Amino acid sequence: MTKPRQSSFRRVLLRRLLLLSIPVLLTGEVVAYKKARSGFLETARQNLTASAVRKADSLQGTINALRSNLATATSSAALRSGSPSQAYEFLDQFQQASPVALSCVQLTDLQTQKIKASTCGKTAIIPVSGSNWSSIGGREFAKPNAVRISLVRPPRTQAPLNNQLNLVFSAPVQIGSNIRYALSAKTALYPQPEPESNSITGYTVVIDQDGEILAHPIAEQVGRNVNQEVDAERLKSLVANAIAGKQDALSLFAFEERGAEWLAGYSAVPIALSATETRNWAVLATISLDTALYSLEEIKQVLIILTLGLLTAILLSTLYLTRDLARPIEQLSDYAMQIRHRYAGDRAPKDFKVRELNLLAEALDNMVDRLEDRAKELEAAWQEAQEANQMKSEFLATTSHELRTPLNAIIGCVRLVRDGCCDDRNEELEFLQQADDAALHLLKIINDLLDIAKVEAGKVELNLQSVSIQNLCHQCLKMVQPGAEMKRLKLTINLDDQIERVLMDERRVRQMVINLLSNAVKFTPEGGQVKLGAWLGYGRQLQLDPRPDRSPINPETPYLCLEISDSGIGIPEERWHLLFRPFQQIDSSLTRKHEGTGLGLALTKRLAELHGGTLSFNSFPNNGSIFRIWLPLIELSKPDLPAIEEAHSEVKHPVSVPNS
Repeated sequence: MTKPRQSSFRRVLLRRLLLLSIPVLLTGEVVAYKKARSGFLETARQNLTASAVRKADSLQGTINALRSNLATATSSAALRSGSPSQAYEFLDQFQQASPVALSCVQLTDLQTQKIKASTCGKTAIIPVSGSNWSSIGGREFAKPNAVRISLVRPPRTQAPLNNQLNLVFSAPVQIGSNIRYALSAKTALYPQPEPESNSITGYTVVIDQDGEILAHPIAEQVGRNVNQEVDAERLKSLVANAIAGKQDALSLFAFEERGAEWLAGYSAVPIALSATETRNWAVLATISLDTALYSLEEIKQVLIILTLGLLTAILLSTLYLTRDLARPIEQLSDYAMQIRHRYAGDRAPKDFKVRELNLLAEALDNMVDRLEDRAKELEAAWQEAQEANQMKSEFLATTSHELRTPLNAIIGCVRLVRDGCCDDRNEELEFLQQADDAALHLLKIINDLLDIAKVEAGKVELNLQSVSIQNLCHQCLKMVQPGAEMKRLKLTINLDDQIERVLMDERRVRQMVINLLSNAVKFTPEGGQVKLGAWLGYGRQLQLDPRPDRSPINPETPYLCLEISDSGIGIPEERWHLLFRPFQQIDSSLTRKHEGTGLGLALTKRLAELHGGTLSFNSFPNNGSIFRIWLPLIELSKPDLPAIEEAHSEVKHPVSVPNS
């Protein structure tokens, strides 16, 4: 009677486990497939939107670069010389040096309408005349806004040879007060190679605000209007949303001959075709739905194989599970049946090799391991707390010393004057001047403490305004000049002539520069030298310097760099990590040679980060230090950054400014 009941229990348990596990497994596979599909689609939409934004930014950047290069080229002496050979040599060099591939560069005589020099034959790439720039005059001819942009459209009777965006840039060449020549350059943007099957950057489509298709993966579509397309309503809605400033993705149908569904991310970019005409172009990153879901087929195959494997595993594990569950029950049943006849030392069987018990043992081992790890973490946290407590004690001792010293000086000088201990009025004024100097020093310490507290609390707001860098740097030098004269230090300044006014918070930037100059004066021995420089550069130059903040830097971002260097004692590399910590000094003992609370560099770093910039530094023992404040340029009166970067590619030698 025992074996049939045992066998029945196994069959019931097996059937129940299979009925519960198989539907759950299949449902999970279906849900996982749908989630994967929706995830791929959402990822494709996000990537296409980001790709469209990048393509729009790249298109605008390319056009602006070509416009600036062409405007700069019009001032070349070779073009104004009248020599065809010199003009051709310059055009050939300009075409080869252009960062964007140019198919043709021509110089046209506006009086005779003849090609004076060309890199692609004597056929004009586009008709030009002096009336094109009738609304511009004077110095505006040499600026980028004088460059006209024209679209090269194939004739209606001729199929387009490619699916590129063909543009012609034309700029006037002024001789004296007249426009004599027109410099034209032709380029073809967005060649459309077949993307890889797993690529989701998408084809590039450019549509004018009037609906004209300027670039398309299918060459025959170039020049058509979206109203002529099968899915015209969606395309018009997409163009309208892009022109309105929206950045999103949209599904398109019948985007090409097969009528397949496509995904398109879109953005818009304003293109100034001339000084008086600006057009909005919608830039699309498009990809077919099959390409977007290319990896889903592999996942589908994996899910099918995984389902079959899991079904087999579930069946086998269920068989073993029912056996392992039935066996201890049978043993416990036999034990229950024989309980009346058991001996005193008998116990219930325990060695069942039940998986849950093994898992429990493993869980206990894991728990012990986690407790040991937790004990190590607590030990490390305790050590960090001890270090923080030590740092706090050192800071309190240092700060109390720094506060007590000027306060004692103020009290002593004031009491001497009050008690009439001075011999004459001059001695009284001398004591009052000492009290005033000590009060100002005390005020600076308190201001640093309050400023670092405000920055840490996020309560500092910048007051951005246009600031003259020349005046700011000279004012900062005047602030530290008395201290430099006392130590017979040589102050030098090196300012780029092309820097005029920059948008910044003048008070905060002055505070940063004075902090670094004060440190340079403080740590430079007598007879040394302190330099202040200001120049313009890009993020790629910032990446070469050590920084306390290792966040990523865009190499193309323009920066204003304020550089303070000295010939002081320098800082050992093993102590660099302490430089920008609040309340931390390289030497925090009360017997150190130089005074300070350790807040200057930390505050300077926070203020630079509030401007969106950062600090970089370099220092070696006995060889001085260099600290640079990098502030991203928001507004600049002379934004000729390529020329400025070339001028600052080598180390500049500062010009000495006498101490006055």
